[in-house]
Amino acid sequence: MAHRLQIRLLTWDVKDTLLRLRHPVGEEYATKARAHGLEVEAATLGHAFRQAYMTQSHSFPNYGLSQGLTSRRWWLDVVLHTFHLAGVRDAQAVAPIAERLYEDFCKPCTWQVLEGAEATLRGCRERGLRLAVVSNFDRRLEDILRGLGLREHFDFVLTSEAAGWPKPDPRIFHEALRLARVDPAGAAHIGDSYHCDYKGALAVGMHSFLVVGPEPLDPAVKGSVPQECLLPSLSHLLPALDCLEGSPLEL
Repeated sequence: MAHRLQIRLLTWDVKDTLLRLRHPVGEEYATKARAHGLEVEAATLGHAFRQAYMTQSHSFPNYGLSQGLTSRRWWLDVVLHTFHLAGVRDAQAVAPIAERLYEDFCKPCTWQVLEGAEATLRGCRERGLRLAVVSNFDRRLEDILRGLGLREHFDFVLTSEAAGWPKPDPRIFHEALRLARVDPAGAAHIGDSYHCDYKGALAVGMHSFLVVGPEPLDPAVKGSVPQECLLPSLSHLLPALDCLEGSPLEL
């Protein structure tokens, strides 16, 4: 006998799915450095940040929580390493810049809501769907979402810092399902990372949608994601859900 699938819960990635930075990281760092009397090229800082972030993430995954770090210390060290790679060797001069950047990155003015995000969240709520955040982010996320007027849409916000595991670790998805009291088959995840979001959610039995930008998709990724699970924009989500729920579920 065929039954119709019913999605009850949508979990959401945040950065580059619902929000993005107003200015590139290199520009933010250069502006704060200039305010403290240091002149460093934004492009140089942007390149250095990518190196520093990758190194820190590899050496101290998920903010180094299991190695005795706090997320705040983790980010301050990323900033110090970024400026060091950019040629600024005076850590004492960089320390107040790092503190200022950490505080500023939790302010709403540093972020912008992506087009269609608020309308899509509202539309999901109007359909009776429950919404939650599952994000590889730190404790500042609650304040960021609240400041941008998005927190009210979500039943809960689960960050990798709070959970103790980053996506695609199945435990963070299982924790979200436990908090929502929803089975994997009744939940779908939306995010922009093929590895962390799309594949991570599928691995625990959830449905999954991949948000894609205007840039061409990697052929390997495109070939492994059904067309109906690709979202060129967030406005495509509700029709994609209609398609998913219209598919018969064979029992």
